[in-house]
Amino acid sequence: MDASLTATGVLALLGLGLIFGLKHATEVDHVVAVSTIVSQHRNLMRSALVGALWGAGHTAALLIVGVLVLSLRITIPERISNWLELAVALMILGLGASALWRALQKGREVHVHKHNHDGVSHVHIHFHETTTRHDPEQSSPHTHAVHSIGIKPVLVGTMHGVAGSGALTLLILTQIKSAWLGMLYLALFGIGSIAGMLLMSGLIGLPFALTSRNLSGLHHRLQAAAAGLSIAFGLWYVYHTSFTSRLF
Repeated sequence: MDASLTATGVLALLGLGLIFGLKHATEVDHVVAVSTIVSQHRNLMRSALVGALWGAGHTAALLIVGVLVLSLRITIPERISNWLELAVALMILGLGASALWRALQKGREVHVHKHNHDGVSHVHIHFHETTTRHDPEQSSPHTHAVHSIGIKPVLVGTMHGVAGSGALTLLILTQIKSAWLGMLYLALFGIGSIAGMLLMSGLIGLPFALTSRNLSGLHHRLQAAAAGLSIAFGLWYVYHTSFTSRLF
């Protein structure tokens, strides 16, 4: 541990790591990327779990890169960091395009459904995922499949973590001489980012959860809006990263 730091100074430094991790989760590129994934879910707990998985991937990437950088005392070249940022921009653009296509396809799967309950017949608007469409040849009761969240938020978080690791580890290299203290800082930073994104994705998922059952039209419009925002931000991010960093 760095001899120049007192015990109070170490605690303050680690506390800052946790706080900065919480703040890091609210950065625009992170929120936009996660919103396209959260928009696919209709359950608030699952939406929050998307953020936690994003944070887990983000933290794992930071720790792996951090071990290499802090143990070898090297820095990631700025040009490589810029290319990684461009990859994140393209990923956000792709997430937005995929989410928009999915929202438009799902919008066509709203239909009127007829039920008989205790001898009383009634109709209501019904929505189906692709995997739970009715087979017109069958008359048996339908069931709704529970889709797993999948690995996508982990991969997205990992990509964000790798892209942001250059600047963060450079900061640690210049400010913290102890590799162990640097790794502990990164771990707490990661924990903060997990907690922050869990809260953020839960908040983002709230309107999708509230409109998923009885307001399917509004639900689809919200999904399309989230996808459009991701595409617009992705295009700006690609332009900003490419030309301000002079990659081309």
